[in-house]
Amino acid sequence: MPAFEEAPNLPHLIGRLGDVARARGLTLDLWIMDDDSRDGSVEAVRAFPEDWVHIVVRTEDHGLSQAVLDGLRRATGDVLVCMDADLSHPPEAIPAMLEKLGEGADFVVGSRYTAGGSTAHEWGFLRWLNSRVATWLARPLTHLEDPMSGFFALRRRSFEAGRDFEPIGYKIGLELLVKCRSERVVEVPIHFADRRFGKSKLTLRQQLLYLLQLRRLYRYRFGAWTPLAQFLVIGVAGTLANLLLLSALLAWGVGVRASVALAIAGALACNFALGRRLRAVPVVAPGRSWPSLLASYAAASAPGALANYFATTQLVSRVPGLRPQLAALAGIAIGAAFNFTASRYIAFKATHVRAPRLPR
Repeated sequence: MPAFEEAPNLPHLIGRLGDVARARGLTLDLWIMDDDSRDGSVEAVRAFPEDWVHIVVRTEDHGLSQAVLDGLRRATGDVLVCMDADLSHPPEAIPAMLEKLGEGADFVVGSRYTAGGSTAHEWGFLRWLNSRVATWLARPLTHLEDPMSGFFALRRRSFEAGRDFEPIGYKIGLELLVKCRSERVVEVPIHFADRRFGKSKLTLRQQLLYLLQLRRLYRYRFGAWTPLAQFLVIGVAGTLANLLLLSALLAWGVGVRASVALAIAGALACNFALGRRLRAVPVVAPGRSWPSLLASYAAASAPGALANYFATTQLVSRVPGLRPQLAALAGIAIGAAFNFTASRYIAFKATHVRAPRLPR
């Protein structure tokens, strides 16, 4: 159980875990991996007399994924379970997860989105949208409805069979799912509750790290297909930027044509910045400044952007009642194929050197 500044939640969670263990006759070995919170977590845990509860204060290599891997290596059981410490994951679902492992599953996920699963009513639209987009981006890696879940169970032999872990960000479950090569993966429905105490640790930086993690996992799983997968990830981010900016500009009273143009420009800037951040395309000319690269990217993307603008504005003017956002989606689709080709082979063209022919 990774934890950071979760002192108010830990007594409640330990109590519920104890109730489940006693009711189902389970033997638990709980490792709380605290990233040096200094918020009273140690004292709160040590107030429990149970010898199955342990807390480890991690003073270096902080991070949720690193904490989870550390905890899984310390745990002594044949079955490993990971869950959050903020009361969002119900301990009462653990017996059902263990049952699925007993039926032959390699990896079991406590799922918000499978049939019977649910989320707290406090979730706003943006939080729901963020979760859904992140889930869609992981779709090429797994068929799961909720691959983003941090509540999962697997057997020790599956964990020990995993290789090349690169813990980063907060979605370690997806990392384990891919790197442990789990084939029989099932979901158990859960109600994902909102935290009762403390504040969320999900930040913009964590979301950017998730995109970097996806890039690594795509590269690990697909090899030569990685550039296309990266393009799709960045394209989805640009699409969201386009739609959000377009909606905001229209709400502020900006004209449709101007809003469409500014939204396209903003999306291109987002794509360029994210591509540079993730190193999703090869960059030549070492030492070349980012303004120069941006100019090349803009030039290469201009025809696709113009096609996008033309298609969007024409649809808005010719189809009565069509929302500009829907027209923008069509325009984005029209420009996407060209933008991938241009950015890959013009703006960021890699220099290839033909190997010398060896004498026969």
